[in-house]
Amino acid sequence: MLKLYYTPLSLNARRVWVALLEKQIEFEAIELNLDGDQFGSDFLAINPFHRIPVLIDGDLTLLESLAILDYLEAKYPTPALLPTEPKALGIVRMVEMVALNELLPATFPLTRQALGVPGDTAEKLELSKKQILTVLGFFEELLADDVPYFAGEQFTLAEVVAGTLVPSLAMFGILSVDEYPKLGAWCDRLVARSSWQQTEVPQAEIAAKIPIIKDLLVARL
Repeated sequence: MLKLYYTPLSLNARRVWVALLEKQIEFEAIELNLDGDQFGSDFLAINPFHRIPVLIDGDLTLLESLAILDYLEAKYPTPALLPTEPKALGIVRMVEMVALNELLPATFPLTRQALGVPGDTAEKLELSKKQILTVLGFFEELLADDVPYFAGEQFTLAEVVAGTLVPSLAMFGILSVDEYPKLGAWCDRLVARSSWQQTEVPQAEIAAKIPIIKDLLVARL
């Protein structure tokens, strides 16, 4: 059986968790407490970079969420989360990379500000917000009016990767349905899915882990 090392608070781990649920793959979930478990000798023997997620399948250990998603898609092709038509495939890969390379890093300063972690200048915060708005505008234009997902009718890894990040932007008061109606409707479709509901972290649990979240965000400064 597959083993997934994760924590519910990690967006990187959540996208793998969502994909496993969407594909209905049986797996063992091994939760780490990121106040020290990631530096324990047992876990460092699995991942010397002390990060999650990690997927273990027999004698194969995989790090990095995108690599894990590609592995799952190749080994468990049904239901497919990647289109085969060239244009749709290109769009899916583009959305994945824009979400991880452009959007995710821009959220860190605003998250630190929301949690009261000092260290980011007003200029850096404004640049982060501008970058987020640029990505949201890009995604809004990319979504067609008459199809539910980025690649058309097919739910894909574009939804898995971007969709585990974009809805969380509501905490900053940035994602306005009025300004981004197509993106807002897309988010609604995702959060209605069983995989999103099963991986949703209760607010009480998030509140209890705020000290750990702060420490992780400070480490990124």
